[in-house]
Amino acid sequence: MVSEGDDAPNFQLRDHEGNLVKLSDYRGKWVVLYFFPKAFTPGCTLETKEFSRLWNNFEELGVIVFGISTDNVETQRRFADKYGVRFKLLSDEDGSVAKAYGVLRPTGTAERVTFIINPEGKVVAIIRNIKANEHPVKALEYLKPLLGGTKAEEGSMN
Repeated sequence: MVSEGDDAPNFQLRDHEGNLVKLSDYRGKWVVLYFFPKAFTPGCTLETKEFSRLWNNFEELGVIVFGISTDNVETQRRFADKYGVRFKLLSDEDGSVAKAYGVLRPTGTAERVTFIINPEGKVVAIIRNIKANEHPVKALEYLKPLLGGTKAEEGSMN
């Protein structure tokens, strides 16, 4: 698994609208990347709804949020539409990104793990082994003291 202090593995994935998303395009910004096992399951629905509920808080800090699962683009689209997701859900259908981050399970789905990536592209925090709906709260608790009222693109770990 990727560790804190490692460079975040770059990727190119399709979002729930079919657009290509490259992590490298978000260099200079704080990114919260959360992996979830499967759309429409109870835990993943709770987690995504909580990220959606708190999305304005992330946006105010200038933080980009991406949800990633091994579901296909169409499933991600239906999931995003049903729950009014305002950030990008990414389709890692072949599991290659989950594998690169060390979170691909033998079942072919991703573990529930959240990575916080700083503007330099380093993984600075990893959230795991907590309840699904706690991931967004923990990510905000980590970011708020660092970013305060400043925009993420202006912030750094120093």
